[in-house]
Order: sequence, then structure tokens, then C-alpha cells
Amino acid sequence: MRRLDPERVRQLQQRLLRWYGRHARDLPWRHTRDPYRILVSEIMLQQTQVERVIDYYEPFLRRYPTIETLAASSEPQVREAWEGLGYYARARNLHRTARQVASEHGGKLPDDAAQMRRLPGIGRYTAGAVLSIAFGKDAAILDTNAARVLRRVFGIRERGTKARLHRRLWELAELVTPAGRADRFNQAIMDLGATICRPRAPQCPRCPVRAVCRSTRGAGV
Repeated sequence: MRRLDPERVRQLQQRLLRWYGRHARDLPWRHTRDPYRILVSEIMLQQTQVERVIDYYEPFLRRYPTIETLAASSEPQVREAWEGLGYYARARNLHRTARQVASEHGGKLPDDAAQMRRLPGIGRYTAGAVLSIAFGKDAAILDTNAARVLRRVFGIRERGTKARLHRRLWELAELVTPAGRADRFNQAIMDLGATICRPRAPQCPRCPVRAVCRSTRGAGV
């Protein structure tokens, strides 16, 4: 990847964070910094629309308000609380994670990326989201929405294998995530992809970063 223009990166960060300050979605998991509650939201959001997760998030946490209460439950009980949300492997992994955290980490999620990624069902994206949002760490994220924004803003074409493209986008995400503001930047880029920089019919005239976006210029990095 060519060296990024620092001024372009700075403009992207500033414009996106300013927009997020005015237009951030009011989501229930954004009213907490509790690592467990952030983790529950991120696991639920895997392959599931935000609107659907909203219906399950609070009821699940009323039943399992702490990681210890989830760890003490049985797998059938956890599955029952998850019923209707689908992709039940997520519920099993969340339950296994709760038990592992209770037994190995004193009931507290680790704030270290390597340790967190050793927990069941927690990959690079989920670890980055929890570390940045709950712990204030300078951790990047790359979900479908963020990847789409980065590809369009930096004019990245799909060359080579998908694995190579994925590595390239992760490298880019880490380069543009601002130190000390990763939590807000990560949520901002996800919001932008979900509401404006959509897969189809993107709302380019409303986009806060259109001035630095290369998607219509045919230029790549």
C-alpha cells in the first residue's frame, strides 16, 4: 500500500468524528462502558441487523446482568434466552466465554487483545470493538460497513485474493484510526456505512467525508 496522505487522513478523521457527534445513532449499548454489556451487543450484532438486536439486548441482560450470572447458567437456559435471534453458535460461544472469564480472569474480561482473542467466538473485529469502546484502547475494527467506507474513500479495487484484500483493509483501518479516539471513530465509521455509505444507493450528497472520497475519481492507493 502506498503511503497515505496525512492531511487526507486527518480530514477523514475530523469530518467523520464531527458528523458522529451530531448524528450518532441512539443505541442501547451506547449507554454503557461495561465490557460485558458491550461484548453481548457485539456478539448479538454478528450477522444480525441492529433493529433485531435491539429487541433482544435488554431482555437478555435482565436475565443475565453480569458475566457471572451467565457463567452460572446452563447452555439450554442460555439458548432459550437467545431463542429467535438465530445463529445459536454465538450463544454457545458467549456462554463458554463467560465460564472461561469467570474461571480464568476473575469474572472480568481481559483488556489485552491476545488474551481476548483466545476466548471462544471472539475474533479480531470483536476484540477491537470491545477494547476500543469498553476499555478506551487504540484498537481498530473492520466490519462490513467499515470495509465498504474504506474501500470507497480510498478507491481500493479488488485485486488478488479476498484474503489479500482483507489484510489490506485491516492495515488501512489501523492506519486511519486516531489515537485516543478509537472508540468514537470506530462507531462513527460503522454508522456511516450503515446509514449513508450503504451497499446500494449510497447517499453521497449527504456524506460528511465526500470531499476526501475517491470512489468516483478512479484513483487507488
